[in-house]
Amino acid sequence: MQTRVRVEAEARPTEDVEKVKRAILNVFTPDRMWVEDLGRGYRLVVAEAYSLRSLLRLHELLRRERILDAARSYMLHGIDQGVLVFKINKQAAYVGRLSLVDMDAEAAMGPITFIVEYRDPRAVVDWLAPPTRMGRPLYENPMPGD
Repeated sequence: MQTRVRVEAEARPTEDVEKVKRAILNVFTPDRMWVEDLGRGYRLVVAEAYSLRSLLRLHELLRRERILDAARSYMLHGIDQGVLVFKINKQAAYVGRLSLVDMDAEAAMGPITFIVEYRDPRAVVDWLAPPTRMGRPLYENPMPGD
């Protein structure tokens, strides 16, 4: 399976698409980005990358925000059939912060959704959010190879 990271966020009619793009770029480094028209003023901002390197900003933010334990538990529940899916708050990402979202309703303007296709999603979680003790990582795994 080739590595692919897809990140998407809805831009509602009252939102500036450029601000939605900025929110995504604050947490993700895509190879390409585009906007799809969903009709009725709604748009979908989509970004894609083909390397886990695209997640380095997210990796750094998880440590800066000190939410490794919560992120690890949340992400492990997001693994299904070889794909890792998780959501973060779009408004927090816009200001360079990180807040995980369980349900879309928790993010007033909708979440940013990450879909990570990788041969071993558990290794991605182990790299992004290793287990901790007293808030400190027990170890730091290197980024899994593409």
